[in-house]
Amino acid sequence: MILSNPLELRESVRAAARLMGLDVGTKTIGLALSDTRRVIATPLETIRRRRFREDMARLSALIDAHGVAGLVIGLPLTLAGTDGPRTQSIRQFARNLLDVRDLPIVLWDERLSTAAVTREMIAADLTRKRRGAIVDRVAAAYILQGCLDFLGRLA
Repeated sequence: MILSNPLELRESVRAAARLMGLDVGTKTIGLALSDTRRVIATPLETIRRRRFREDMARLSALIDAHGVAGLVIGLPLTLAGTDGPRTQSIRQFARNLLDVRDLPIVLWDERLSTAAVTREMIAADLTRKRRGAIVDRVAAAYILQGCLDFLGRLA
């Protein structure tokens, strides 16, 4: 089910279960994983997108391997906070994912997450090649960490 509020995620996911963050792009899906206490998000992997079935097979394998009980998917709202073409695409991706895996999903505002992550990597003097290799999974961690921090403040 796609949840309307991150607090519903905390209520619908069993204790000590991990959450997975997704930064869904047109060419890649960046993945991040929370710890079992849901305090820290760690970059996990980048899936190079092919066909939906192949993407879901890899994603499902990682969900099973890490005991993931809920997903946080970045929702790229416009700067005005409204839906645009990309948000519609992400919402459809989430609905399609639910047809494959019945997990609670929350869509988390990810405005400028990739830009923020890229700025930090430039400040850390990472090469363009290295940034390109990890930006999607680091952006997924940034998205997931934002949600974890929100949930932690309300605990």
